[in-house]
Amino acid sequence: MGVSRKIAVGIAGLAAFAAAALGLLAAADGALATAQQPLAKGTFAGVANCGGSTCHGRSVPNDPSEGVVRQDELMIWQDPASASGAHSRAYGVLEEHRSQQIMNALGWGGSATREPRCLGCHASGGGFLSTASAISPGIARTDGVGCESCHGPASGWLNSHYAVGGTHAANVARGMVPLESPRARAEVCLNCHFGSGQPGRFVTHQMMAAGHPRISFELDLFSTLQAHHNEDEDYARRKGRISNVHMWAIGQAVALERSLSLFISERGHEGIFPEFYFLDCHSCHRPISDQPQFNPTVVANRARGLPNGYPPYNDENMIMLAAAARVVAPQMATRFDRASFDFHQAMTGDRSRLAAAAARLRQEAGALANAFSSAEIGRAQVFRIIDTITSNAISERFTDYAGSVQAVMATDTLLSSLVASGEISQEAVQGIRADINTAYQAVSEPNAYNPRNFRASLGRAAAAIRRLR
Repeated sequence: MGVSRKIAVGIAGLAAFAAAALGLLAAADGALATAQQPLAKGTFAGVANCGGSTCHGRSVPNDPSEGVVRQDELMIWQDPASASGAHSRAYGVLEEHRSQQIMNALGWGGSATREPRCLGCHASGGGFLSTASAISPGIARTDGVGCESCHGPASGWLNSHYAVGGTHAANVARGMVPLESPRARAEVCLNCHFGSGQPGRFVTHQMMAAGHPRISFELDLFSTLQAHHNEDEDYARRKGRISNVHMWAIGQAVALERSLSLFISERGHEGIFPEFYFLDCHSCHRPISDQPQFNPTVVANRARGLPNGYPPYNDENMIMLAAAARVVAPQMATRFDRASFDFHQAMTGDRSRLAAAAARLRQEAGALANAFSSAEIGRAQVFRIIDTITSNAISERFTDYAGSVQAVMATDTLLSSLVASGEISQEAVQGIRADINTAYQAVSEPNAYNPRNFRASLGRAAAAIRRLR
């Protein structure tokens, strides 16, 4: 992973998880001992069931010739010093001073470690359940975000997934989440990294105002940071292989679908309407001053067409989708752009008009996800998407912080996809890494964000990438 993709961890919000080793590895063969206990269908079995020395609890990885999986996955999940250990540290974050400050500011009282609105995303099994024993004897809140938060409740497939002759398809039929599917993976990740209709899994603007980190997500980058496995030939044979660019594009589409679905649900007006969580933070949170020499950083965004004074919807995923559609599905791009513009315009109207515009845009995003799934996206298309993201037609939409962050992550992700597919050497990318890191630095501090400066930095990175052609 290049330096810039490490920088992106903080931008994406993963830095909110404090480094703390939880020491959750089970005793040798603990998986088999607990797995023999009958569990009702759909039950979370707990991390201990995965931690046996013959399963995923080894301290060193398998030699590729020894088995089909690494078997040190829990060690990676627990890594106290890297992004790959962030999920295991999720509960520990609730014990920190900042979490208590948030609780106090919200007037909720008590500890965040017992607050359902926190546990839903900071503990496995939808920690909003009243006690850990309500899930199963083998699970504890202190596990943080454990294996089953992503792979699905293991009671149906725990024994069969390591059985001789077992297949991935059979495990999926028994309840395992097919994370090799970009859509399925995105839906799971977004439950916490954007929000869902489930209890305890939505960060309101009130929570962010009290100090909760800003929510941000990009499927391919986050997948890279959290990877606990090798996508080798055996993996491809059993599950297929999805390119990084497909993961990125489909992730953007599903994120927009989720955003709009929640917006037109009760989540859209939990406090007021619209719930400010869905709006672009930087459109309001800008430096202001009454001094005559003050130079506002705001620039016009013609793609929204909103009158001054109307806070816009957070359109970071719309911008990325617009760029990808122009290259991969040009016949759909105009319709998507029209639906995006109409949705922004509807922000000035009544709720029924806005709901209808949101539903239409959500439909277009879903259609693009399907188009990306079946499209061939090769070297030439990837370079064209990067060019499109950084072209004047799209870069003029980088007026706010969130969209600009997505642009940098996308540029890095797409470039990494070319390395992963063997189209560009890692050495060649290292030669332009400084230009990419400059673009990351332009969005490293939200309070110092300047649209014009960012566009210039992104333009320099794009020029460097074009030389790799």
